[in-house]
Amino acid sequence: MELFFILLFLIAFLYSSVGHGGASSYLALMAFYEITPEVMKPTALLLNLFVSLTSFIQYYRGKHFLLKLFIPLAIASIPMAFIGGTITVDPTIYKKILGLLLLFPVMRFFFFKNAEPSEMKAPNLYLSLLIGGLIGLFSGMIGIGGGIILSPILLLLKWTNQKQTAAISALFIFVNSCAGLAGQFSKGIHFSGDMTAFVGIAFLGGIFGAYFGALKFNQNILKQVLGSVLLFAAAKLLFL
Repeated sequence: MELFFILLFLIAFLYSSVGHGGASSYLALMAFYEITPEVMKPTALLLNLFVSLTSFIQYYRGKHFLLKLFIPLAIASIPMAFIGGTITVDPTIYKKILGLLLLFPVMRFFFFKNAEPSEMKAPNLYLSLLIGGLIGLFSGMIGIGGGIILSPILLLLKWTNQKQTAAISALFIFVNSCAGLAGQFSKGIHFSGDMTAFVGIAFLGGIFGAYFGALKFNQNILKQVLGSVLLFAAAKLLFL
């Protein structure tokens, strides 16, 4: 069990450093340790709450948060994440599709330069609503916060730089995780007896990861970290 806690800390550290909550990898870790599916989904979302909020606070302090872009994404995603949380579905096919999609932004992060400030584009309101709604529904269904999907989309659309993306994704994960948990509570929910230890370790990892990601890591390092996170997530989704 000691290895479980070490891996939990590392996942929280790595994901919070790029503004993610880490639910997809928490799910993989718990599956490896044969924690029951009824416990896995709410546990991952609860861990998401602590890690993503810690990450958001640090990125907000670093003045990377864009409220105007976040609002339409959240308005669309919150109700859809609640609906998704009420749906019981086999997530296998969704995970395979997501794993394939994540390979495209991974290629971009490793082999293409970041967009220059002059290349940045203004967000489109209607497209923001559509993106938020679709990610929210998907996130609620499989028990993730959705940041791992939102981040590459924002970067590929050139709406945000990497630290702005991390700030928006962190709060996006938090609100979606709240909504997804609320949807699950409406059906009945199960938590592990070890939840206090899980939350404490993930919270600690999130504090360190968010601090280094928001205030210490430069853009190039953050690009490599984010690419590594997405590559790991893609491999896990495709082959677990």
